[in-house]
Amino acid sequence: MIYNFNLGIGWASSGVEYAQSYRAKVLRNINKPAKFIFSDMFPRDNLIDMTRNIGFEDDEIIWLYTFFTDYKPGPVTYTLKDLEESVGDESYTYERDGGIGKLIFEGDNNFYRIYFVNADCDYVHRVEMVSRRCLVRKDYFISGRVFSEYYAPLDGKAHMYHRRFFNQDGSLAYEEINDDNNIMYKFPDKLICTKPELIGYMVKSLNLTKDDLVIIDRSTGQGQAILENAGEAKVGIVIHADHFSEGATDDDYILWNNYYEYAFSMHDCIDFYITATEDQRQLLISQFQTYMNVTPTVYTIPVGALPELKVPIKERRPHSFITASRLATEKHVDWLVDAVVEVHKEIEDITLDIYGKGAAEEALRKQINELKANSYIRLMGQHNLEDVYMNYEAYLSGSTSEGFGLTLMEAIGSGLPIIGFDVRYGNKNFIDDGKNGYKIPYNIGMEKSRRQGAIVEAIKKLFLEDDLEKMHEHSYEKAKEYLASEVETKWKNLTETI
Repeated sequence: MIYNFNLGIGWASSGVEYAQSYRAKVLRNINKPAKFIFSDMFPRDNLIDMTRNIGFEDDEIIWLYTFFTDYKPGPVTYTLKDLEESVGDESYTYERDGGIGKLIFEGDNNFYRIYFVNADCDYVHRVEMVSRRCLVRKDYFISGRVFSEYYAPLDGKAHMYHRRFFNQDGSLAYEEINDDNNIMYKFPDKLICTKPELIGYMVKSLNLTKDDLVIIDRSTGQGQAILENAGEAKVGIVIHADHFSEGATDDDYILWNNYYEYAFSMHDCIDFYITATEDQRQLLISQFQTYMNVTPTVYTIPVGALPELKVPIKERRPHSFITASRLATEKHVDWLVDAVVEVHKEIEDITLDIYGKGAAEEALRKQINELKANSYIRLMGQHNLEDVYMNYEAYLSGSTSEGFGLTLMEAIGSGLPIIGFDVRYGNKNFIDDGKNGYKIPYNIGMEKSRRQGAIVEAIKKLFLEDDLEKMHEHSYEKAKEYLASEVETKWKNLTETI
């Protein structure tokens, strides 16, 4: 079995979660059974809804907090009727507004606030119980009650001091006691005093053998616990981002990315590392030799794979750009908006469609409105883009740091040329300058006018001077090495060699 360790996942997931989803598909195709373990707490959403959203299968998912119960992560099937039956003969009134309902009981402000899976169903994800204006308990459901949180007033706020996790028959599986963020887990036969220790207990309970493979995608807060309890299993670390700080590195010292520092320092316990590009592999090996006097085993395996090349059956929309990412400030989508607005003065039918969700969405919407660009720059939300890229003429990227860039891979898989900054590693990997796009020179602190001017000039050159058909052909040619068959071979070789 291949066990893949992560922390969290969301509706606007990062590249790590999408990389895991791609990996899940590849491992299915080569008949290598795999589990994906998530160790974060998910109080606001059901885990399976989010893993299904990006392509995981339910039986591939393990959640730390249900691991010690007989519940398996699954969709919510607990209904409003089930909840009402649990109330018994108590008198109440019911009201609902969209995805939130209320059971209102007699007395001084006593009610249940019900959070449905969505506004159009009666499946209940969680219930908040309020008595005398104070939150006292929250119940969370899948097919039944999975866990409850208990609250008391503290400094004018509801303070969570206790969780109880249940089995399907309602019996208590274990408890979490929270004393001012000092956490203890109480099992029938033992006490566990920290969350890392709980993770270690889970890993130990997997009873790993030499035939198992452990892949750690995020080691923060759990790397040590995994390594201490992995037994004879082989352990690998996936590098998802730039692994060091160039500005703080010289001939005698290197500052590792703090997400990977522990994994690098424990190289004696790590059987292999995985980078997404050959450039990063060569650099990592060189740095290990220079600064640590060791030569690690490093594999290059793309974090994504293309099932096929996508060729449009109708003409691409002229002068159309697509960009797709989590909408976060570090993706610099606002830079792209400014540049396209500038180019619009000369190329009046230029368009930019922005796909994705995230914290920067409202700021982008405000920027587009203030620039009066709504007619040609659109926020498209979150979509499956598999058959969307090929409708556009080119891809535009504002990111200044990509360990790989799944959307870049998907873009060239649909023949798109790419304009992006000349930064490690994704843009260097996917853009052959002048042949399928442009790598714009970039350095930290680059003044805005110079940066924007470079983007504007690259866009104009692409649309007004270049042979786009040749650029499309070059992108398709580059994309062939990312076809699923190629990536599957790399994973098969790794799993059979280690």
